[in-house]
Amino acid sequence: MGMSFLKRLFGGGETGATAGADTPAGAAVEHKGFTIQPTPFSEGGQYQTCAMITKEVDGVVKEHRLVRADRFPSADLAVEHSIRKGRQVIDEQGEAIFR
Repeated sequence: MGMSFLKRLFGGGETGATAGADTPAGAAVEHKGFTIQPTPFSEGGQYQTCAMITKEVDGVVKEHRLVRADRFPSADLAVEHSIRKGRQVIDEQGEAIFR
């Protein structure tokens, strides 16, 4: 488990201009027992598809960082696409994404 996840969980994460690529940009959604937290980041004036997918497995929180090449002119569009891609990956792979 990455430190960035723990920092976010306990409120020690970065904010504003200092925020890194794993900064939440939209509301987390649940899908089939997984949590998808969209974290698109600004790249070349556009927002790149990115999300952190987490699930508790046998008492341990597992996480998978989903990054795709798709870019959008607004953070909102990137958030929507990040959630859609997260659902697709979960539907296709399930817990295999943590391997």
